[in-house]
Amino acid sequence: MASQVTDLIRRKYTSGRDLCAEGMRTVRHRGPDAVQFWLIALMIGVAAGLAAVAFRLGIVWLQENIYGASDVMLASQLATLHWGWVVTIPILGGLVVGLILHFFTPDGHARTVAHVIEGAALQDGRVDTRFGLASTFASLITLSTGGSTGREGPVVHIGGLISSYVARLLHADGVTGRELMGCAVAAAVSASFNAPIAGALFALEVILRHFAITAFAPIVIASVAGTVVSRLFVGNVTEFVLPVHTLAFYVELPAFMILGLVCGLVAALMMWSIFAAEDLGDVVQSATRMPRWARPAVAGGLLGMIAVFFPHIIGVGYETTSRALTEGLFLWQAVVFAIIKVIAVAITMAGRMGGGVFSPSLMLGALTGLAFGIVATSMFPAVSGTVGLYAIAGMGGVAAAVLGAPISTTLIVFEMTGDWQAGIAVMVTVSLSSALSSRLVERSFFLNQIERRGVHMAAGPQRYLMATISVGRLMQPQTADSGMPAAQAEELIAQGSWLRPSDTLEQALPMFDRAPGLEVLPVADPGDGSGPPELIGTVTHVEALKAYNRALAALAREEHS
Repeated sequence: MASQVTDLIRRKYTSGRDLCAEGMRTVRHRGPDAVQFWLIALMIGVAAGLAAVAFRLGIVWLQENIYGASDVMLASQLATLHWGWVVTIPILGGLVVGLILHFFTPDGHARTVAHVIEGAALQDGRVDTRFGLASTFASLITLSTGGSTGREGPVVHIGGLISSYVARLLHADGVTGRELMGCAVAAAVSASFNAPIAGALFALEVILRHFAITAFAPIVIASVAGTVVSRLFVGNVTEFVLPVHTLAFYVELPAFMILGLVCGLVAALMMWSIFAAEDLGDVVQSATRMPRWARPAVAGGLLGMIAVFFPHIIGVGYETTSRALTEGLFLWQAVVFAIIKVIAVAITMAGRMGGGVFSPSLMLGALTGLAFGIVATSMFPAVSGTVGLYAIAGMGGVAAAVLGAPISTTLIVFEMTGDWQAGIAVMVTVSLSSALSSRLVERSFFLNQIERRGVHMAAGPQRYLMATISVGRLMQPQTADSGMPAAQAEELIAQGSWLRPSDTLEQALPMFDRAPGLEVLPVADPGDGSGPPELIGTVTHVEALKAYNRALAALAREEHS
């Protein structure tokens, strides 16, 4: 009897183990096509939701202990503090941020949404864990001590860290890794802003940059899971509580079209300012030989001095945004606050303090829309609706242009305000602002960040996929019986027409194109540079093109699955 029970337990254990192994193989190779993937998406959604809520509550806890108020009343509280504290706190926060990034990242830069986009496209849906954790803690300090940025960048990266851990655990391929990242990002954004629809579309539109049908179901599952987690801890409330808005339909739509153009220009000015400030910061740091750990502290000092006179720039800025949406500011205040906010965001980013640009762009857009609405309604009062409606439309217009995400931004504005009646006005504004901004800046803020690092994501997969295929993968080893004749290889190496194993098709294919008729290139190890490179193999033009075509075909299958 005992042996029969033992045999039954052994068979059940073996059967369960084999079933789990088969499930893991299915998820690893079939990815989102597998039903098992949906369960993993649910678990990732819960984990990312918890992490996003913890990050948000961590900011609130630190702000209340440091400033005595959370972001919803931070500007008002700062006005009651001694100016010395207003200046000192951002400096100390910047110093802590600088030390964290100095010791735990190789370049002193906080990781952002741009790194997650790059990880999805070029690293099989992975981001570096150590750098990501350091950036998360740095951004937490920045947002709690005076940095003028937003929390969406850090929570997106938190989602990327969670999905990367799961992808490594599963040994997932590129397709599965990317979809896991999409699930985690959707859940993190949804939990952070209580916006399940926008969270799912943000992951598809910004991170994955395609709308594959197979990815939609698991991403929605994760997004909903993240939202449920957020509502259990924070409650089912919108970020902003608004009065009822009215729109004088048809007659007033031209005004929102003009507002869209204004928002596109403002978004372009914001992006230009940030990149110009970053370049200026690099020049100043080099000229003064400033240690990189001190750069955030210097930026914090500048922010503190500005905050003495304009406390609304500190933190995420939800109090000022709410006042703009509820028509609680005068025209001159909206204009001046918008200008100062752009300067503050540029200083924060140039100081490498971490954080995101979504919340600042919401605030800037609300101020822009409010200023425009005050002027428009005063000029044509008989055919105008409420001024606050222009603030809502402006909020979406600037944010969509900065992020390069008109669909998800439109929806997140609706979900954050709960004002679905403003739909037509917001859509008109967003469409025109995105169109104009794309002509002025060419790329979104995130893609510009990636481009400035020398990665050509904006050019499309036909360009960036070349950087994912290394020469070492295609190389045929050099042996006595096969390979390139030594004399020919030496001649090509002397001419500079040779490749390293770590080079990619981004270097190889142009080299073939520069020498028509050259079908084989030597692959050599440069060693320590004291002698000539050592020939270790060859790569053919045909094999390089085949690998490139296979990568393009695989991406097409993923995007159209």
